[in-house]
Amino acid sequence: MYEWNETQKMIRDMVRQFVEREVKPNLEALEHGDLPPYDILRKMIRTFGMDAVAKERFDKQIAREEAAARGEAPAEKKSGGQNPLAAEQAAMSIIPIIELCRYSPGMVTAMGVSVGLTGAAIMSKGTIEQKKRWGLDVLTLAKVGAWAITEPDSGSDAFGSMKATARPVEGGWVLNGNKTFITNGPYADTIVYICKLDDGKTPPEQRRVVTFVLDKGMPGLEQSKRMRKMGLHSSPTGELFLTDVKVEVDRLLGGLDSLESTGGKEGAKATFTMERTGVAAMALGIVEQCIDLSVKYAKERKAWGKPIGDYQLIQLKLANMEVARLNLQNLVFRYIELSRDGRDLSLAEASAMKLYSARVAVEVAMEAVQLFGGNGYMAEYQVEQLARDAKILQIYGGTDEMQVQHIAREMLRR
Repeated sequence: MYEWNETQKMIRDMVRQFVEREVKPNLEALEHGDLPPYDILRKMIRTFGMDAVAKERFDKQIAREEAAARGEAPAEKKSGGQNPLAAEQAAMSIIPIIELCRYSPGMVTAMGVSVGLTGAAIMSKGTIEQKKRWGLDVLTLAKVGAWAITEPDSGSDAFGSMKATARPVEGGWVLNGNKTFITNGPYADTIVYICKLDDGKTPPEQRRVVTFVLDKGMPGLEQSKRMRKMGLHSSPTGELFLTDVKVEVDRLLGGLDSLESTGGKEGAKATFTMERTGVAAMALGIVEQCIDLSVKYAKERKAWGKPIGDYQLIQLKLANMEVARLNLQNLVFRYIELSRDGRDLSLAEASAMKLYSARVAVEVAMEAVQLFGGNGYMAEYQVEQLARDAKILQIYGGTDEMQVQHIAREMLRR
């Protein structure tokens, strides 16, 4: 794949028109006001039938799993060959990410954590009953989801330094802990909460990782107000405080069977992989918008009697931006092709994709600010916002330093 097909271009243009009609006029309120992004995102999901597609996939998955539970043999799948439908589904999920990131990368983060991370965790690890109870509402953004793993003292060492605990009591567990930097935390209706099982005997570093699903308003659960951040203002971020929150087995993701596996930690790692692959699409949207804004400015802005685009140093900046755009686009297209072939990215591959994409997004955005000069430092010009927003790509979902570690470890095992 080297370019979007005609259908994909048509969808891209429709999404772009929606973003320019619904997001662009509200950008000031999203960035500097108190407007949460969820109603606009729900409108986009309804407008493009994303809720109907999600429900269809949900119903099919539940039907398959219920048939398997009854002992019915699943329909045989054809082995080998390519699956164009999978490629088309991947493309259709990526296009809205790219287009939203032209104006509001934070909205992608808010939607991705709810529909992607939270929804995927429930649909991949939950029991049938749990999927029915929480899955569809989160997948369609009827309810806002949050995925809670990071703690104030953990950072990149998410598992080793985890202090949040689930202590067994009669009839279930009691949860205690503090989570921070939680996307959608202030508004979340459904929370996937990752902690460690405290049996009173096992040392903290050796404790099993377990996951629970919590609902807003549960006794002992406190959701903070929005945190102030450098960028990504349209993505509400907050803290969660749990004080003696009582839960029963129906909230243990995967049920009692999950206690006999390593699913807690491995499930979280799989979620990291999915999150990292989306960064390339986010970076592509940021870079494309920086290029469009920079080219327009280079044509209009004059210095010493002629457009600054006539000067070779400005042309070098624009050329480097275009090289970055092509590389990011090729990474996105490669991901679509892998989906077509039924192949998942390894953690190292996803880390390499994220490492490069995040670095390039920051470099291009900062060069756009430089090209705009003093104007680029002013909030009236969008490159200022894009530069602030791009930086988070090097931090969340695993810092650049952690991506290097994953890539190098895989190389050294060869």
